[in-house]
Amino acid sequence: MKCSFCGKEIPLGTGKIFVFKTGRKLTFCSSKCERNMLKLKRKPAKQKWVTKEKKATR
Repeated sequence: MKCSFCGKEIPLGTGKIFVFKTGRKLTFCSSKCERNMLKLKRKPAKQKWVTKEKKATR
């Protein structure tokens, strides 16, 4: 699986999954990614530390 925010590959058995009431799932590799997306509402393309692949898809 890949992180929904930074695009980093997540090893099996690690990371967090956030599920909305609608059934939409977001996976995160760290609390840093989770906080940036959900609480701070930041866009991955504007962050310097996000992988180039994730920036290209957004």
